[in-house]
Amino acid sequence: MADAFEDADLAAYYDLINGFGPDTGFYLGLVLAADAVLDVGCGTGLLLKAARASGHTGRLVGLDPAKGMLVQARREPDVDWIRGDLGTISFDGEFDLVVMTGHAFQVFLTDDEVRAQFTAIRRALRPDGRFAFETRNPGARAWERWTPENATEIVGHDGEHVRVEHFVERVADGLVTMTETFSCPDWPEPRVDRATLRFTEADHLDSLLRETGFEVAERYGSWDRTPLTGTSREIITIARPGRLPATGRR
Repeated sequence: MADAFEDADLAAYYDLINGFGPDTGFYLGLVLAADAVLDVGCGTGLLLKAARASGHTGRLVGLDPAKGMLVQARREPDVDWIRGDLGTISFDGEFDLVVMTGHAFQVFLTDDEVRAQFTAIRRALRPDGRFAFETRNPGARAWERWTPENATEIVGHDGEHVRVEHFVERVADGLVTMTETFSCPDWPEPRVDRATLRFTEADHLDSLLRETGFEVAERYGSWDRTPLTGTSREIITIARPGRLPATGRR
């Protein structure tokens, strides 16, 4: 949740909650095979840091609007970390690969917002480039597991015990509004963030990709590259620039 992670102290917990997992491993393989990579919504920079540590010697650019996240990311100086988003920062044919990880895609709540992102990403790619991202599959109904009973307990870098709870307030028209609460016995009060995430069906996602000049090259339902089914937890997409519609513009 971007608002919460404007706070550098909370951003320090992000990698403890969302550490290196199968999703990072999936994307890392793609990054290592590409010379120039843009990570949109890079967060604390976990993926690009791992790429450098694994020997990537090309251009790595991380883009994120959250100041707190970038405080953590900039501990790795050998990556170009940029504060902003694709509405304020533009690129033109500079990257072999663009990735959008950590379900960042789901913060775009309307078709117009998604089209704007996809259009900017297509512009940032070289003609033979790839765009890789994921979104939670609505069929898996992930929000039903976002309850205080399924809280995450972590131990911070200074030994503090932090509990992270989620509570869903509303589910309607593909939009899930929820709160994320960080609490610790050592804090005077919990820290609460509220956000809305969009859940998009695969068919509609593909329509938006086509409208913005992409075609799906690969599609998976989990990080082990098994096919997408109706109840797969993820919709994982690798897209490539295709032909723009007659009314589209590069």
